[in-house]
Amino acid sequence: MNSGSTPDIGTVATIDIAGLSVRYARSGASGDVPILLTAPWPESIYAFHRVLPRLGSQHPLLAVDLPGYGLSQSRPEVMAPEAMGSFLVTLLRRFGISRTHVLAPDVGALAVLFAAAKQPDLFESLALGSAATRADLAGSPLKDLIQSPPGALAGIDGAEALKDYFAAAAQITPPAIIDDFRRGSAGRRFEDAVQYVRGYITDLPKLEPLLSTIKTPVLIIAGKNDPNVPPSNGQVLADRLPHNRYVLLDAAHRVWEEATEEYAAAVRSWFDGEYRTYAMP
Repeated sequence: MNSGSTPDIGTVATIDIAGLSVRYARSGASGDVPILLTAPWPESIYAFHRVLPRLGSQHPLLAVDLPGYGLSQSRPEVMAPEAMGSFLVTLLRRFGISRTHVLAPDVGALAVLFAAAKQPDLFESLALGSAATRADLAGSPLKDLIQSPPGALAGIDGAEALKDYFAAAAQITPPAIIDDFRRGSAGRRFEDAVQYVRGYITDLPKLEPLLSTIKTPVLIIAGKNDPNVPPSNGQVLADRLPHNRYVLLDAAHRVWEEATEEYAAAVRSWFDGEYRTYAMP
């Protein structure tokens, strides 16, 4: 891959789901249970450029930019964790998927947990983390975004607002991918994306009592040095989900990129069968 081109992550296209254009990438093997990957914020499906090749030898892979993130369209009524969970169910049906593993770091984790609580038959296992599970446990500046009033960032170019994040990410992530990340946050898209985390204030208190009802095996995997989402957030899940394994890696927030080898190995082992040891007898 040269510095001006994005890496091969499979067949990249868009699909209309409930009136929204959603970008996705398909790759991997045929057969076996597929893996749905939801991109972290403020990144995109290209965040998985090093992880996807390590997962696809056995499973079909479907990476998606959730509405409002990456290059997928946004709509106000889906920009909160519970509503996004309902959208995920619709997405799976649109792709004809009746049973799936899910890899959902960051914002997607919360939507997936809502979906798993309401539609458990759709999910074989989950691997998630790096997501605030209580608003008061979020680190700064995430906490500031959660508490910001609607519209407060409408006049800000998100690509500029996130320039420090992208500059730090560029130390290990190829320039073409950083450019893709920037496009996903440009202009008002940042304000639209922040609306989702504002929803933590109302939705996370509703999610917490549902966690004990989720029987799906869950791998909680995150960076132990994450300043945005400290490990206490993962501990909330570890304490409440009935069937889980909690793994902390030597990384900050972008654990999928900062500790790719360890992250991909743990996730692959989980999806390839380790999850069964944590399933209901």
